Amino acid sequence: MLQACLNGLRGPGDSAAVPMSPESLAESAARAVAAGAREVRVYPRTPCGAVSLSPRVLTPVLEAVRAAAGTRTAAANGVASARVRVATAMAAETDPGRRVERIRSWPVLPDLVSVAWHEPDAEEVAAALLQRGVGVEAALRSGTDGPARFARSPLAPRVRRIVAAVPYSPTGTRTGAEAAARSLLAALVIPPGVPVLLHGEEGGAWPVLRLARRLGLAARIGFEDTLLLPDGTPARSNAELVTAALGS
Repeated sequence: MLQACLNGLRGPGDSAAVPMSPESLAESAARAVAAGAREVRVYPRTPCGAVSLSPRVLTPVLEAVRAAAGTRTAAANGVASARVRVATAMAAETDPGRRVERIRSWPVLPDLVSVAWHEPDAEEVAAALLQRGVGVEAALRSGTDGPARFARSPLAPRVRRIVAAVPYSPTGTRTGAEAAARSLLAALVIPPGVPVLLHGEEGGAWPVLRLARRLGLAARIGFEDTLLLPDGTPARSNAELVTAALGS
């Protein structure tokens, strides 16, 4: 399974191709699904570009993306429906208590929400999502205490998926990224039946993606993780990154 991570914390200053508005996210999602992605991950943005979990910001994004990359587009690619993922990173709301309030106010719910387990009050955020019937994706990053905290969490058996993330290292190499990914996977305590998505960032994005495919794990690609194609040239779209990932 390949996920397209459409924008993350990037903006037009990183690349003019990064989608920001509900309309551009919807178009990018539809093209990524048509290229072969099975689901999409988005960071909803305010008109001024700030990441937000406000229902006034989230709802238009979910509705636009689902309309553009929903059943018809997905079915054309052999997928029942394109699922939409959202992240609850502190970049979207620095106050953990406020994040819980935002989640409880959502009138339209994402299919799955990512919770970074190394961030403060991850348990409370995950519990609020579960109470609303929203699937939780546990984001566990190497170099943090997230994996250890998740291993002790009573909510661990209830998550839908683990996202094993290998942060970018400016001094890293392809083999270094792969070694870091293997080390992270070996350290994880994975509840029975919970699938794993493995991904890297920047220079490690493509090596870790190839490793994920060799290991039979879910993977992701998109502007959130890298702006470059495997040959180092700038990607023109998320769909172009998806096409390269499926052909690599």
